[in-house]
Amino acid sequence: MSDVYPLSLRWEGTTTDYATGEHSRAAVASAPGKPDIAVSAAGPYGGDDTRWNPEDLLGASLATCHMLTFLSLARKVRLDVRGYVDDVQVVLGTEGRVTRVTEIRLAPTIRVAPGTDAAKVREMFEKAHKYCFIGLSLTSAVRMEPRIEEVAEGA
Repeated sequence: MSDVYPLSLRWEGTTTDYATGEHSRAAVASAPGKPDIAVSAAGPYGGDDTRWNPEDLLGASLATCHMLTFLSLARKVRLDVRGYVDDVQVVLGTEGRVTRVTEIRLAPTIRVAPGTDAAKVREMFEKAHKYCFIGLSLTSAVRMEPRIEEVAEGA
């Protein structure tokens, strides 16, 4: 079984501005029925920091996939998760002359109902990594540092 997710990436400009040696790195990613995403390279690579860059998108993809997988697992084992805010860091490293994503850090604050078994929450969080499609597709290290907080009823 295969699922296919089509998208397009649109860039216009010229790479022949030899006087400045520069070219635009701004583009637009789009997919049917979804809002466009303004993309670019990261600032240190000549891009526009007001647009999403590939490193941002990779981190967001992994964090989203991991969160959705975790929430599904938590529901299956009847954990009452009330909130989830992830602080993600994508680390680029250079070895030799090759730059690549070497690590992605997921550090969510997971809010749960009073009396929830924090060890079980952590177990499901770690188990989610084994089922996350995006995580399974990466070669970089994924460092997981969840913080679990109980939240009062009605909060």
